[in-house]
Amino acid sequence: MFEGKTAIVTGGARGIGAATAELLASGGARVVLSDVDADAARATAASIDGEVTVHAGDLTRDGEPEALVATAIDAFGRLDVVVNNAGYTRDAPLHKLDDDAFQAMLDIHTVVPFRVLRAAAPHLREPAKRERAEGREVMRKVVNVSSGAGTMGNAGQANYAAAKAGVVGLTKTLAKEWGRFSVNVNAVAFGLIETRLSAAIPEQARAGLASAVSLGRPGTVQEAASAIGFLCSPWSDYVTGQVLNVNGGIQFGMAA
Repeated sequence: MFEGKTAIVTGGARGIGAATAELLASGGARVVLSDVDADAARATAASIDGEVTVHAGDLTRDGEPEALVATAIDAFGRLDVVVNNAGYTRDAPLHKLDDDAFQAMLDIHTVVPFRVLRAAAPHLREPAKRERAEGREVMRKVVNVSSGAGTMGNAGQANYAAAKAGVVGLTKTLAKEWGRFSVNVNAVAFGLIETRLSAAIPEQARAGLASAVSLGRPGTVQEAASAIGFLCSPWSDYVTGQVLNVNGGIQFGMAA
């Protein structure tokens, strides 16, 4: 399904990112796996059967998003798919949040996707002009990872929720700007998925969240990656500007 495509996956060393990189590679994509943890990124890349190269670096640092895109172009000569997945949480009720904790969430969840996509823009947009002149259409894909916190809010996560809501606005705007270049731009909003982040939720809160899921359980990273894979695939060629909620049918907002 992804034969001949080159994909960037940020936050690719573990969890949803690693499962996404593996899924894309299994479908024939050449993958640039990006993560701040160089050792974990290399270990994950080595475990994937396919063409995978690593970009290790902190994408919040100046120049790193551009270096990531350059890695893809230098290694594989083209760019077709960008999955902005990197992120983490720093939780506290709003009256206890300091400026650094708020800004850190904006930086990794909203500013980094913006900078990565700005760097990727020439490689996603310009080929469409040539392809159109040749009478053919090649779809390229952007998938930004948001969260149910960004669409419904979540107590104790004002910083994370605001940042994840920001990436929804970025997604919908780019879908309007890049549609004429045959680029699908969508987001996924995950609910309770079994990752390192969800493992840190206190057990009582986890139980409450799980009880609100219609399917009765958290999702796996493979199930999360499958949703991203759909939005990277030809099956989504007429889907753009959307937020795909992947939450097992959660019945109310996030944690009370």
